[in-house]
Amino acid sequence: MTVLNERYETGLNNLKLIDQEAGEKVVESLNSISPDLAQYIIEYAFGDIYNRTELALKSKELVVVAALTAIGNAAPQLKVHIHGALNVGCNIAEVQEVILQMSGYAGFPSAINGMLALKEVVADRKQEGKKDEAGCIQPSQIPEYSTRYELGAKNLSRLNPNQVDNLEQTFKDISPDMAKFVIEYGFADIFSRPSLDFKHREMATIAALTAMGTAQSQLKFHIEAGLNIGVSETEIREIMLLMSVYAGFPAAINGTLSLKEVVNNISEQG
Repeated sequence: MTVLNERYETGLNNLKLIDQEAGEKVVESLNSISPDLAQYIIEYAFGDIYNRTELALKSKELVVVAALTAIGNAAPQLKVHIHGALNVGCNIAEVQEVILQMSGYAGFPSAINGMLALKEVVADRKQEGKKDEAGCIQPSQIPEYSTRYELGAKNLSRLNPNQVDNLEQTFKDISPDMAKFVIEYGFADIFSRPSLDFKHREMATIAALTAMGTAQSQLKFHIEAGLNIGVSETEIREIMLLMSVYAGFPAAINGTLSLKEVVNNISEQG
């Protein structure tokens, strides 16, 4: 039986703020098999973690959408948080961009499934009479004087001025096209799309790589890149705590240790 307490009440209120209907369904669906799980979800995820104010609620929902898209096996929860993102002020274009970006980090199947989930959510909300802001869907903006490679190299250099050379040197003897495609697709085609700012792109990438747990060197790169473009250490720390809910404590711990290593290295270099 659910024991009502302050954490539970706080969590339930936070969950309702994100998606009231989903909150009610979570409790109802689990009460017959594991009411304790429902209680822990509400107390820990939404009473403890979502009640923290160091990361804006809009940012929380965007990074959760990124992580759940990247994980790829949590469609019902992804739909809940797409609803949540739209409920807390994200427009449809911003959610689209986060999901599209995951094609580079988790593959096209994950991005396709995420986009189909978004399509279903938007259709359901329209039927319910909800008026979501579309935002401005804009494709990559490549100046006439630039090639895709030049633009991608410029964008990547904003994250880390040495990374283009690092990629070219790493892959020149085995697969130079790998560096080319990473730079052109990841950082020209995707990062030059103006519907989502660089800061949220890096936050989404950090969340996804933490949740996936299979790319520590890339995670460390994007943690440092995030810090370079204005994501704070506090915000990254909060993303790691948030990932304890959606990817588990091992993923969150490893992500936090990666953050610690990056911060220590920057401090030693400084």
